[in-house]
Amino acid sequence: MNERLILLTNDDGYNAKGLQAAIEVARPFGRVVAIAPETTQSGMSQAITMYRPLFLKKQHEEEGLAIYSFSGTPVDCVKMAFDHLLREERIDLVLSGINHGSNSAVNVLYSGTMGAAIEGSFYGCPSIGLSLTDHAPDADFDAAVGYGRRIVERVLRGGIGLPCCLNVNIPVGRPETLKGIRICRQNRGFWREEFFRREDPHGRPYFWLTGDFVNAEPEAEDTDEWALDHGYVSVVPVQVDLTDYGQKKRLEGLFE
Repeated sequence: MNERLILLTNDDGYNAKGLQAAIEVARPFGRVVAIAPETTQSGMSQAITMYRPLFLKKQHEEEGLAIYSFSGTPVDCVKMAFDHLLREERIDLVLSGINHGSNSAVNVLYSGTMGAAIEGSFYGCPSIGLSLTDHAPDADFDAAVGYGRRIVERVLRGGIGLPCCLNVNIPVGRPETLKGIRICRQNRGFWREEFFRREDPHGRPYFWLTGDFVNAEPEAEDTDEWALDHGYVSVVPVQVDLTDYGQKKRLEGLFE
C-alpha cells in the first residue's frame, strides 16, 4: 500500500506555531508536504494572485516532511501543490491550519484558512480547516492536536463525501477539560465593524478596521458558536453551493 500524502497549508504563515501543530496532527498518517504563505494572509478567503510573480522556497526537509514558503495566498498554495509541485502524485488529504483564532459562523467566508480547505475540495480531495479560538502567538495547541488527529483519522477512513470539507473549531482549554465533538450548523451572525481614523506625521488620514461579532441566534443549541461557548469542538460540513433554493422557487413563480 502506498504511503498517504498529506498537504498542509495555513493563512498565518509557514513559521506560525499553528502550522507546527498541524504537522504534529498529520505526521502519524503519512508523508507531509507543507506549502504555506511566507507572510500572514488572514482574511484572504478565496483570493488568488494574478498580477505579480510568485516565489516558492523550500524552508526545511527531513524524512517524511517538507516545508515550503510561497509568496501567494492560501489558495495559491493549494493550487501550487495540485497543479505543479505535487502534480504527479495523489494527495490524500488537505489540512489547513491550525489557525490562530476562530473561524466559526460567518468567519468561514472571510477566512484564508477555510479558503484553502475549500479549494482542496475543488480538487476532489478530502479537506479540513482546523482553527483554535486563541489568537495568541504562543497559544496552547495540545487539545487542537489531539482532536485534530481524531478527526483526520475518521476522515481518512472515508468519513465524508465529496465535494465537501469540514470546518473544525477547537475552544481554548486543556484536552481533559473539553467535552467532545459536536456536529453543528453554521451560526447566523455578522460582524459590526468600525473604522478608527488617525493621522500620520504628515497629516494624512489613515484608518484601522476593528469590530465585534454579533451572534444573531444566541439561544440556538445546534450551532458552532453554541458548541464552542459550551466547551465542545465544533465540526461543520461546508459546501460551496450558495444557491438560496427557497428564493429560487419564489423567483420562479415571480417571473413566470
